[in-house]
Amino acid sequence: MAYLKPDQPEKVYVPALQKAKRNGEKLVCLTAYNYPTARIVDEAGVEIILVGDSIGNVIHGYGNTIPVTLEEILSATKAVKRGANRALIVSDMPYGSFHINADETVRNALRLMKDGGAEAVKLEGGRNRVDLVNRLVDEEIPVMAHIGLTPQSVHKLGGYSVQGKTTEAAQRLIEDAKLLEDAGAFAIVLELVPREIAAIITHELSIPTVGIGAGSECDIQVLVLHDLLGLTFGRLPRFVRQYADLRSIMSDAVTEWMTDVREGRYPSDKESYGLPSAVELEKLPD
Repeated sequence: MAYLKPDQPEKVYVPALQKAKRNGEKLVCLTAYNYPTARIVDEAGVEIILVGDSIGNVIHGYGNTIPVTLEEILSATKAVKRGANRALIVSDMPYGSFHINADETVRNALRLMKDGGAEAVKLEGGRNRVDLVNRLVDEEIPVMAHIGLTPQSVHKLGGYSVQGKTTEAAQRLIEDAKLLEDAGAFAIVLELVPREIAAIITHELSIPTVGIGAGSECDIQVLVLHDLLGLTFGRLPRFVRQYADLRSIMSDAVTEWMTDVREGRYPSDKESYGLPSAVELEKLPD
């Protein structure tokens, strides 16, 4: 599908993702939370930018995604929208933004789209979210679903562990995926799901699956940008492959600059401004 290649900057919309699945093409999704990262990943050619509630962990320093607010996602979405011209922009609905009732969920989703510039929203949950997905789709709001490990349920789950490891749990995931597809979701995230179960879901659904820690059979792969670039602290999840060590590069650059300042090497004359030759310095007041 030529119009999804990096050298063809046509805008990516939901139908392009579904066409790619039918054609057996692999697509990519990365998180972004501000203008520069959105512009970089958009120009690199990713098909989807997720304004994820992972902003809480990697930007704001929260221990989990629970504290993230709608206003934080909204602000990040606005910045991402200014930086991305091609990728489909999907904004997470943070914890608490879709829990009260369907009307409030619609209002919050509309804010992300109308005020923030999102082109779709993502919300976590399985069969318990089917009615919400149906309502949002009825209101012409594209929805990406999310099952498996749902980080907003960390307190209920007791941590971050692989989901669907028993026959019963695996069957429930497969059923949830089908129910969410029937409700109108245009794609579904599978997080920390055994690769065999993710493959079954991928092959049985007509909508794309978005894998994170779910094996290679998923139609789309997603990672948190900061994990990929080495800009996080602590141990990385098993499914992350780190492609750069920007934390070390940034630390080295800051250290080198501080040394240059303290030893008088920065700023140099080339990095400073002088008076025009017509100005007689000796005539200036002391």
